[in-house]
Amino acid sequence: MTTPDDTLLITLTGKDRPGVTSAIFRELANAGVTVIDLEQILLRRRLVLGVLVTAPRDVKRLRRNVEAVAADLGMSVEIERGTGDNKTRRGGRSHVTVIGSPLKAAAMAAIAGRIADLGGNIDRIERMARYPVTAIELDVSGADPVALRSQLAREAAALGIDVAVQPATLLRHGVRLIVMDVDSTLIQGEVIEMLAAHAGHEAAVAEVTEKAMRGELDFEESLRARVRLLAGLDASVIDKVYDEIVVNPGARTLVRTLRRLGYRFAIVSGGFSQITDRLAEDLGIHRARANTLEIVDGKLTGDVVGDVIDRAGKANALREFAADLGISEEATIAIGDGANDLDMLEAAGLGIAYNARPVVREVADTALNIPYLDAIMYLLGISREEIEAADAADGIVTPAPPI
Repeated sequence: MTTPDDTLLITLTGKDRPGVTSAIFRELANAGVTVIDLEQILLRRRLVLGVLVTAPRDVKRLRRNVEAVAADLGMSVEIERGTGDNKTRRGGRSHVTVIGSPLKAAAMAAIAGRIADLGGNIDRIERMARYPVTAIELDVSGADPVALRSQLAREAAALGIDVAVQPATLLRHGVRLIVMDVDSTLIQGEVIEMLAAHAGHEAAVAEVTEKAMRGELDFEESLRARVRLLAGLDASVIDKVYDEIVVNPGARTLVRTLRRLGYRFAIVSGGFSQITDRLAEDLGIHRARANTLEIVDGKLTGDVVGDVIDRAGKANALREFAADLGISEEATIAIGDGANDLDMLEAAGLGIAYNARPVVREVADTALNIPYLDAIMYLLGISREEIEAADAADGIVTPAPPI
């Protein structure tokens, strides 16, 4: 005799082939059981199928029938009887994304060990990408997300991998606003240094830029000092610099893919609107804000027009864009690399330090230190396979992955 709490856990393993799942469920249907939970994964054509069902009156008969089906399929099966449902997972639920190139077993062992140290349990593991980086997502319960983020950030730095920890909330599934820095984030290099190269002051400007990005100099003062060195340049140089700009790998894929899902994009830069406005139009970005170089009689005057977009200005822009688009600040994502991005990263629901200076990595919610901007989508639960399938549907061909 069975009780309402009697359950059977059926675990089937072996080489995958068409009809495996349907064959097992035909036997379960014949037994009149109720499905409580199930999960199926496929790894190198090896199938693992776990099904939790209510126990029928004749457990022995179901066991014989399921074992016979497994034998016909050339697979192994384990049937364990117990009591109770697969209870709701514990609190402190987080998504932990681990990214490496390569991602070694020792690194995964260390990350799993730290999760266990904090009392966390790994409930589910899913691969998000296998190239050009390996990205694995872990669903973790039972560990405080704040403590988990702090502990895993230290471990990631020691291991030379990237680890992002996000609380498991509905925000991950909604429309969001992504606000990006431009220089050394959306694009490679610094526009002001490219302009300065035409004025013969590249080295001097680069030195000041680096100090400002590390937070060692006041941004507005440093910007005005650098712009003064551009005085007298012909405005046509801006077009030349724009043509020299290299967008970071994955940037176009990031914008293209997330726009399909209704995401909104903005760029906020301590650089110059003469560049950023064109970038926004080229990439399909909805909002842009930056400083404006003053031009008189076709020449740069060495000054900027209006207020300087500094550290506080970037955060204000994020808030204004979110309000204008009707998106909560919690649903915003900010991406940056320098000290003038710190307020913006703090204001966002998720602040991402992208190939950033140490002062930024230390305070951001998470850090990515790989040259692929579209890897940010793995943090949002979007896999490489889903990205490529969406591109293929639009006739966009992506390079074949390595074998």
